[in-house]
Amino acid sequence: MSEFDQYNTNQIVEDDKNHFLHPWQYFDSFKEEGALPIAKAEGAYIYDTDGNKMLDAIGGMWCTNIGLGREDMVEAIADQVRQMAYANPMVDMTNIPAGQLAKKLAELAPGDLNHVFLSCGGSTAVDTAFRLIHFYQNCRGLHDKKHIIARKEAYHGSTYAAMSIGGKKADHVKEFDYITDTIHHISTPYYYRAPEGLSEEEYTDTLIKEFEDKIEELGGAGKVAAFFAEPIMGSGGVIVPPKGYIQRMWETCKANDILYVSDEVVTAFGRVGHWFASEDVFAIQPDIITSAKGLTSGYQPLGATIFSDGIWDVIAASGKGRYFAHGFTYSGHPVACRAALKNIEIIEDEKILEHVREVGPYFQQELEKLVDLPIVGEVRGKNFMICIENVANKQTKELFAEELDIGRWITDEAAKRGVLVRPIGHLNVLSPPIILTKEQVDHIVSTLRESIEAVMLDLEKQGLWSDLSKSA
Repeated sequence: MSEFDQYNTNQIVEDDKNHFLHPWQYFDSFKEEGALPIAKAEGAYIYDTDGNKMLDAIGGMWCTNIGLGREDMVEAIADQVRQMAYANPMVDMTNIPAGQLAKKLAELAPGDLNHVFLSCGGSTAVDTAFRLIHFYQNCRGLHDKKHIIARKEAYHGSTYAAMSIGGKKADHVKEFDYITDTIHHISTPYYYRAPEGLSEEEYTDTLIKEFEDKIEELGGAGKVAAFFAEPIMGSGGVIVPPKGYIQRMWETCKANDILYVSDEVVTAFGRVGHWFASEDVFAIQPDIITSAKGLTSGYQPLGATIFSDGIWDVIAASGKGRYFAHGFTYSGHPVACRAALKNIEIIEDEKILEHVREVGPYFQQELEKLVDLPIVGEVRGKNFMICIENVANKQTKELFAEELDIGRWITDEAAKRGVLVRPIGHLNVLSPPIILTKEQVDHIVSTLRESIEAVMLDLEKQGLWSDLSKSA
């Protein structure tokens, strides 16, 4: 008898359809298809309620960094629950794991980022940064310095402020409202689709000029409070910025007294081979770093907003009776903080960052070989954060018709073969657990090749696309 015989998959799917509103749920298709019920996870693999085993090349949601089902994580979490499952975090109370984690994050973060606000995830970490920025500028007496600049196609979370800061067109559906008077967006640093003939350096020049022009348009440096940027854009398509872009944007912020917020919810805790990407990959010292996901490897919900001594010195100085009227019931939750501490310990003890710097380039290199396929326009990313951009015409970079949902088509073919990849429109994104072996990498790459070839064959059979290389 299988351990999965206990599950009635049809009933689970039906109950879920009737009662659970999912993030990003499509109401029409979901009503018919429902969701895939996951019952078990071990390492890089997940199992549905029918016992089907799949290699999770999505990594949960960019987050299951050390792999799932680890007994050492189970024991650490259980021990903390036995000792103390909850403690009030407000005002003048704390708990041991929260204090220990804040200290550890200050040690790992670059430069003088020595202060930490703990929340419940990436969205709340970004919302906290947003409120902290306004608090800081008001404490300075700069009450007009309120405008926020971010990028088109950036993703920063789904709470009200975080979604407003994000610039993904597909996420800004008309049925929701957004902050539009003080939050503004500039171009995505997307060199693959840059104007023809521009070198990376020239393209970067145009992006810097656009940023400087936007500052002036908003009334100058005295009006702009902060700039938000993912070091490598995640859900917007794993956009790796062109050479010099991140550093020059940071320098522009410094020159204009604009806070630089590095959203490392995805890139931190090993995904690109370092604790944080800001300094180690892009050589900048942000004023604020937001993080979550790999902070606990998905074992507990937790977010961290890490900020500089410079901000702290302003908000904590003078102003008798001043207090930070922001927080959550679960800020610094002891069980989540204990999970984060154990997660960091595992990454250190097992030298997982070194593993990523060894196997990550192999993952990237092998996936890049898929560009020999007629519909793969570009493979981009860094280490265990990769995107495949599918196009109908490699010469013109023309996209497939949106209704074909080419990314989903490829994802479905890969799922039939036991590998889960994430579809985002015409893209397929991979963010697997960062403990993958080279053998697992090979399995993902060969499965994707078979899946893309199967989709191309179906497209040709249905008269939806033709391989131009055959007639060349």
